[in-house]
Amino acid sequence: EGADRLRALCQGAHMSATPPKEGKIELRAECDGLFRVDSQRLIAVNSREDVMIATRKGNTAVKKGDKLAGMRVIPLIIKEETLQAAEQAAGAGPLLELLPYVKKTAAIVATGSEVKKGLIQDTFTPVVKEKLAAYGIETISIAYSGDGVENVANAISEARKTGADLILCTGGMSVDPDDNTPGGIRASGARIVTYGAPVLPGAMFLLGYFEDGTPICGLPGCVMYAGATIFDLALPRIAAGVELTRRDFAVMGEGGLCLGCKPCHWPNCPFGK
Repeated sequence: EGADRLRALCQGAHMSATPPKEGKIELRAECDGLFRVDSQRLIAVNSREDVMIATRKGNTAVKKGDKLAGMRVIPLIIKEETLQAAEQAAGAGPLLELLPYVKKTAAIVATGSEVKKGLIQDTFTPVVKEKLAAYGIETISIAYSGDGVENVANAISEARKTGADLILCTGGMSVDPDDNTPGGIRASGARIVTYGAPVLPGAMFLLGYFEDGTPICGLPGCVMYAGATIFDLALPRIAAGVELTRRDFAVMGEGGLCLGCKPCHWPNCPFGK
């Protein structure tokens, strides 16, 4: 009964509970999606005596059937007032949230004159398409803008006409004078949330939103070759329809250093956690 009282504090939509076993109940995902934790309220509950709730890290992607959390009371018998104190510390609403992915389509704008002219092969787009597909997002449009702020902005405007839920610009995100992708994104009318993030690899990442809420990302070159980057941390939230703020990126600094393990173990590693 004590474990079930704690389960009730946690369980949100799209979660199922296991039967009690050895005094413990677990929550599992009923769909693919973004798992989120109200961290401060969880700490408040776990600060009370004789109760415990353990979860996986919040703001991470989960698959249907994944274990999300486990909870139990510590002693064999617990006082009613102790449980009530934990419930009061939790406050209103579930501590945990599972958001299904809502973004279904994407348009890619590949910048750079070398790619447009066919002087070099576009090896960036296939990587991005594969990452998107992992979240059920279909790439419905690929455009090659060439260089120049105006060309990039025009290509973005055309991409918006496709009705895509998400627009991604690849290439030209560094600080070289002829890298015009950030300028093109600004010129397209997007509101820039951040150009730059305290994450390595991925420091030159850009995220913005148009007035209708459509997100647009500028992807640095590391996304093409690194096992995990800032894009892998941001994409689950974007796919779930969560609008990120500058603070969301600021707190990524702790845990935002990829250790470059060979072979790469992402997502089973400390990166982004």
